[in-house]
Amino acid sequence: MKNVVLIGASGFVGNAILKELSDRNYKVTAVVRDASKVKIINPNIEVVECNVEDTKKLSEICKGKDAVISAYSPGWTNPNMYEDTLRIYPMILNAVKESGVKRFLVVGGAGTLFVAPGVRLVDSGVLPEAWIPAVKSLGEFYLNTLMNEKEIDWVFLSPAANLGDLKPGIRTGKYRTGKDDLLVDEKGNSFISVEDYAMAMVDELETPKHHQERFTVAY
Repeated sequence: MKNVVLIGASGFVGNAILKELSDRNYKVTAVVRDASKVKIINPNIEVVECNVEDTKKLSEICKGKDAVISAYSPGWTNPNMYEDTLRIYPMILNAVKESGVKRFLVVGGAGTLFVAPGVRLVDSGVLPEAWIPAVKSLGEFYLNTLMNEKEIDWVFLSPAANLGDLKPGIRTGKYRTGKDDLLVDEKGNSFISVEDYAMAMVDELETPKHHQERFTVAY
């Protein structure tokens, strides 16, 4: 049984990943700010409250684990989301590296995916203005930090442009994978349920196919 740390386990995506891990009988250390927000309870899940800025504590939590999955978000209502993401995500990365864990999987964004030659989604003008701080900061972390990271086996999993429409969907058990281009269906829509995104993340954990690179999933 793999022993996994899941950072941000109580969030929208983190909760879906926690359920997927639980359903597959993984042993999970769920790292959250508020343990009361974790709704999936079973003997294989240990809930640990930790401020991820406490890198010493986070590194100790990660030690000896097989992998770390990060679904960290400073919160959509955080007025400093852009700054906090760029400040805190490198701290998480360094804590994981210091722990000795070799595999780091990141819940990425779709903003850096290409929608046309040389045009990334974040620069296409189609995203709501309220999303831009989160999209840009996570994209910059990927482009400027992760892409230069050579010490740890990281993966940045970008969802479709529309991830579950921010409400529960269904687990179809199917998805397509891509690399750096936004995936769309025959109608031009780019969508995946959060449940199928979580499945793709745990599939990658279970059977690694990507190393020190980004990939994307959609229908």
